[in-house]
Order: sequence, then structure tokens, then C-alpha cells
Amino acid sequence: MQEYKGRSVERRLEEMAETTRMTVAQAIVKFLDNQYVSMDGVETKFVEGFFTIFGHGIAVGLGEALDTNPGQLRVMQGRNEQGMCHVATAFAKQNNRKTIIPCASSVGPGAANMVTACATATVNNIPLLVFPADTFASRQPDPVLQQLEQSNSLATTTNDAFKPVCKYWDRITRPEQLMTALISAMRVLTDPTDTGACCIALPQDVEGESYDYPDYFFKKRVHRITRPVAVEEELDDLAEIISGAKKPLVIVGGGVKYSEAGETVEKFCEEFHIPFGESQAGKSACKSSHPYCLGGIGVTGTLASNMIAKDADVVIAIGSRLSDFTTSSKHLFQNADVKFVTINNNRYHAYKMDAVKAVGDAKATVEALAEKLRAKGYVSGYNGEIEAAKAAWDKEWDRLAGIEYTGDDFEPIIKARDPRTVPEFVKLTNGKITQTAALAAINKTIDKDATIITAGGSLPSCMQRMWRTDKRGGYHAEYGYSCMGYEVAATLGVKFAEPDNEVYCVVGDSSFQMLHSEIMTIMQERKKVNILIFDNCGFGCINNLEMNHGIGSIATEFRYTDGKKPTGDLIPVDYAKIGEGYGLKTYTCKTIAELVAALEDAKKQEVACLFDLKVIPKTMTDGYESWWNVGIATTSEKESVRKACEGVMEGRRESRAY
Repeated sequence: MQEYKGRSVERRLEEMAETTRMTVAQAIVKFLDNQYVSMDGVETKFVEGFFTIFGHGIAVGLGEALDTNPGQLRVMQGRNEQGMCHVATAFAKQNNRKTIIPCASSVGPGAANMVTACATATVNNIPLLVFPADTFASRQPDPVLQQLEQSNSLATTTNDAFKPVCKYWDRITRPEQLMTALISAMRVLTDPTDTGACCIALPQDVEGESYDYPDYFFKKRVHRITRPVAVEEELDDLAEIISGAKKPLVIVGGGVKYSEAGETVEKFCEEFHIPFGESQAGKSACKSSHPYCLGGIGVTGTLASNMIAKDADVVIAIGSRLSDFTTSSKHLFQNADVKFVTINNNRYHAYKMDAVKAVGDAKATVEALAEKLRAKGYVSGYNGEIEAAKAAWDKEWDRLAGIEYTGDDFEPIIKARDPRTVPEFVKLTNGKITQTAALAAINKTIDKDATIITAGGSLPSCMQRMWRTDKRGGYHAEYGYSCMGYEVAATLGVKFAEPDNEVYCVVGDSSFQMLHSEIMTIMQERKKVNILIFDNCGFGCINNLEMNHGIGSIATEFRYTDGKKPTGDLIPVDYAKIGEGYGLKTYTCKTIAELVAALEDAKKQEVACLFDLKVIPKTMTDGYESWWNVGIATTSEKESVRKACEGVMEGRRESRAY
């Protein structure tokens, strides 16, 4: 009798013939409940549960499956489809992409609400699996409720909008298609090189159709997250370039964090005397207190990082997408002979900046590169520059932390402003908090093992410069897509990932207004999180951008309209009352002393807390030796715009072309 892996051919055929009849939705739940990942020998259950907002498109299909037999999967109720996807994204991000929460929505508007969140996940290379309901595959009830109709193709639905923002997209028009679709989605979701959002659209009728699925489809699967090392030739290329460098600089990107390579990079920098700057995604992969840490780099970077970057002769980008904010729109590195080398597990990113590349896992490749440099006896040529740059930044940090409101003569950091704004805000709110002092106070007061979240507006700029933490993963920034509205939802996702630690988000008032729906989900799940709202009556970051480029203050401050433009008085908002309405413990803080007292009291609370900080406009940090390329008007009646345009053109001439 023939055998196949210890089993007779007959038995193997019998197993292949064993099936279970179930609906498509039931098969989805059962399959996902049996997916695992393994990294460095540690096995982790990959799927935590399901986030849903039930509408007619999924309530009686996927809803039945989750109600009848969810297995080990949790079922959670979102309030806004984008919001619940942000929760899932933050959860996966904080778990270093080793655990996910799939999200399901109804057809039409519910599905469309997830598109922004999918783009956010894909840009940040975070695994997010979504199941938007779709129109009927049979087309019998067309147009079904909430169906988007296109006369040029009846096959086009709202869910086609997911195609450009997802790394994998599929639509299940027959029950048997589900098997290859789910396996393909797992391939992408568990691939560190190319992970992102995956969309599997579920036509409403197919969702409930039954099929005899083979039992082997539901067996436990373990997806291995491996550490491929760059090939020898690429390692030799990098070692040759770096060994000739006198003033090299490492950029720590998000890939260092997801590879869990922070300690490895620190040791690399120590051994070869190389300083490092951090991207938003890479910040907290390494310890802020490390003697070679210069802090954030680029447009929102520190004085220390950007000073060293200007003279660097070799830039070593590890796990970075090298975005415009990291490179200051390719203007930051002013050494005429500067060379770029990259270590990245994604070939696309590795090729950026015309770099000499080593394609591989960050941790394994840095270790292999260290052996090459060690054999060459390499050490950089720095002679006090690192220490001097760090000392200069420490002095500036202390200055920023100590900025106080001094009364009518107070002069904020940002000079370009409507002269009405600061005195009007102080009179209206009695708020006397400066943004830089607030962040310093928060940094000093909260627990060292806490995690803090930031995403849109001026706060990520200040945070990348000023926030200091030695907790690996303690700084959680979504700045790839800089999606305003991410912050509040992300507190829940991070809290799911770290239930025993305090979780905080700093969120501007404009970002809070855009999306805070998951406050109700936070209360429903009984999770203690801390939401710090920086109320400065507007989109402060973009107001700065406008006015620093010669444009007036238009539609970026929260002012009453005059019928044509919002140029009237500032509009006060009591954010504490919003929190009270949901049952949160709330604090209104108008001074640094009140803020510190509130933070200390909140540590004693068991319910979620919301802080309404009245923060004086224009008290955020400004640029440090950095430049940002923006699409400015090249023709204008305003002399101020024409002058600003000249500055932009000069910056473009001084920048690398690609």
C-alpha cells in the first residue's frame, strides 16, 4: 500500500473528501480562528476578534456566524467604521504586526468609511483585514439599498474604491472562491515586506450561501515571520561605503521597531561611534537616553539630528520609507559628497534616494553588517560633534519646557499670526498653558512604562522633537498618513495590546472634532485610557503653514463667519462636557499646575479620563535647520506670497532632484 507522509493514500484521499457544510460567513470565522504566526520561535494567535458595525449587508450573514459560533474570537461593536479600523490598526501596530482584529461593515456608506483607514494601514505597512458587504452577486434586487450604480459597468460597486489603498483586494462571487482569497490575504497580512490593508468584499447573497468546505481548510496554520539576511554582495557594498565615512549617520525607521532590532541598532552605533536620528515610526525603537540618540530627524526633527545630518558623508537608513518629512524634502543632507545606503526588507523602499541597498531584515542584516565593519576595524571620525549637538538640543529642550505665559507682553514662538488671536484666546478661555511646556510636564509626570499616541497637526512635530522615553514602543505615532482622527480610536487599540499599562493620546481640538466616535466603544469595553485634548481654537499647524507662506489666516482658526469667510470672534468649546456626556472622568486645565494635578489624580481613576487643555495658540515648536517643499502659488497679487515663493524655489534648487 502506498503511503503519503506516513498515511496511506486511501486515508489521505478520505481526509481530502471530508467536508463540512457551512455558509461563507461561517467559514470565514472558523478559518480566521485557526491562524497563527511564529517569530523567533514564539507562536502567537494571529486573529484576536472581530470589529463590526452591523447593517443590513452583514447582520444576517456574518452576524449569524459570529452569534452562533465565534470560536475563540471576541466580537466588538464599533461606532464609526473608520474609527473601528483605526482601533484595529493601532492594535496591530502596537503588537508589532503579530496580531490583528478584522473589521466588517455593511454595504455602501459603511464600506466607504473604511477606505481612509485602509489607506492609513497600507501607508504605514500595518496589517488590517476588512470585510465590506457588497451588492448581490445575483443582481436580482438591484439596486439594493445603499448600492452605488454605474451605468458603464454593473460590476462596479463602492468596494472598488478599496483597490488603490489595499495591498490585496478580492470579491467573493462564489463560495468556493473564499478559500484562495483568505489564504492570499494571510500571505499579505503576515509578510513584513509588503503588509498593509487587505479587502475581501462580501456580496450579501453569497455571504449566506452554503458550501461543502474541505475540513483541511480549517486546520491550524502557522505563518512564519522570518529574518532574511541581505546577500553577501550587498553587505560588502555597504561595508565598503561606510568604512570610508568620517561622519556617518543612522536613520532609525519603523522597520527597526517591527524587527525588534532596537537594541541591535544601539549596539551597532556604540561599537562604530555612529549617531542616530529617528523617524516618526522609528521613534522609541531605541532608547531616548542612549548616548548616540539625537532624537527626531527632518522637518520635525531636533536641532541635534539636523545639525549632524547637514554634514553627514554617509546616511544609513534602516527600515525607513525616507519620506519628505524624514529627509526635509531631500534638502537636509547638504554635504556635496554624501552617500546613501539602506537596509530594508522591501526592495522598493531600499532603492530610494539612489541608495546602495541591502535588502533584508533589519536586525539580522545589521548584525551581519557589523561583522563586516568589525573585520575592517572601522570607527567613525567624530570628535566631540555628537556631544556638542546633544548639549545644544538639551539646552533648547529646557528652554521650550520652561516657556510660560507672561501677560499682555507675551510673545509666542510662532511669529506669523493674526494679532487678535493670542489675547483673544486668553481672555475667552483664561487658558495660560503653552504647548511645549505642557508636553514637557506630561512627559515628566506620567509613568515610565506608559505609551503615548499622536498623529495629526502640530503635536507630532513637537512630540518627535520633545518626547523622551526609554520604553521600547512607548511612542506610537501615525505619521505616514498623518490621519487626523486616529488618536482617540488608537488609545483603545493600544490598550487592547497593553492592558496593564497606562495609555495616553495627545490630540488637537481639530483632530478631536474630526473623529472621536470610539469614546463610546472605550466605555463599552471598560478600558481606562487617557485623552488629552489640546484646545487652541483651530488647525494650528496649517494656520502656521498658510501664514509662513504669505497667506492670510483663512479657514484654519475656529471663528464665526462674517457671511463670506470665518473671520469673526473665536468659538469656545467645552470639551470636558463632551467627555462627561459619555461618562468619562474629565478635567479642565488652564495652567501647568492644574495639568500636573489632573494627571496625578487620573492615575487613581479606573474609568477613562479626558483632559481639556486650554493651550495658547502659536506656542508649538518651530523648525530647526529644516525645510519643507510645498506647492506654493507661483503667481500672486500679494507681495508676501511672491517673497515666500522665492524661498520655496531656492529650497528646491538646493535639494536633491530625486
